[in-house]
Amino acid sequence: MGNTSRRQFLKSSVTVGACAGISEGLARSLLAASSPTIATLPIKKGLVYSMLPSSLNHDDRFKMARDTGFEVVQAPTTPDEHDANDIKNAAHKANVRIDSVMNMDHWKYPLSSNDAAVVEKSLAGMRTSLHNAKLWGSDTVLLVPAVVNSQTSYRDAWTRSQVQIRKLIPMATELRIVIAIEEVWNKFLLSPMEMDTYIRQFQSPWIKAWFDVGNVLLYGYPQDWIRTLGKNIVKLHVKDFKRKDDGYSWVNLGDGDADWGAVRSALAEINYAGSAIAELEAGDEAYLRDVSSRMDRLVLGRT
Repeated sequence: MGNTSRRQFLKSSVTVGACAGISEGLARSLLAASSPTIATLPIKKGLVYSMLPSSLNHDDRFKMARDTGFEVVQAPTTPDEHDANDIKNAAHKANVRIDSVMNMDHWKYPLSSNDAAVVEKSLAGMRTSLHNAKLWGSDTVLLVPAVVNSQTSYRDAWTRSQVQIRKLIPMATELRIVIAIEEVWNKFLLSPMEMDTYIRQFQSPWIKAWFDVGNVLLYGYPQDWIRTLGKNIVKLHVKDFKRKDDGYSWVNLGDGDADWGAVRSALAEINYAGSAIAELEAGDEAYLRDVSSRMDRLVLGRT
């Protein structure tokens, strides 16, 4: 009997069994046994640096990341060389890898702007981010590629941003750092097929996708995006939100509308083995331990 037929049979058996007096617990056990299981995913668990208490110094922040169960951190662009070296040393002491850089200038200075001065500031921010990544031993820099607004059309955002990103490819190639394009609420790259096309047009192994599970919940299904982008995904952001009659609110992992079982299945299908970075609000040690535990259960599949 095939898996689908077997599950249908057991679902029917549960109903019949319940009517016949079989305990609900036994019936549910039979049904659970019919569902395929997914092994724990080989994903490194991380968080964005801003989730760690800003009142602490770098040493204590990285130590808290390690103590609460996180293996990797995504750090922000850091122009100050002294501060960047302090971050490097603090991560080393805590045995936490800085696996990626959060570029910080792409919203204020979008690559899609028609103002050459704005674009140059954005490119300069990316160059700093790439150098940070090299210093810290990271392999990826996150980039929001463009912003569509009343001054910038969708078509212009596409063409302008690609022109500018191509200028960064030689540097990324030399440093061996991936530029990972993220889908955000920027009215751009609104479907997984668009994003896949946008990335493939660069024809470069140094331009990939940074996929954010929470960002697509308003207009799509994370598992569909994961399957469509496939091997182009190099990193993940994980967050969750809950739809309400009057809008939505960002919530802790598992308290929102994300179907984490479906997300985990899709990640297993594409053999994803990168990192998953929590991008949530900051909090104390107890809160971070709770986030870490939720990631174990919902994202990695640990029990």
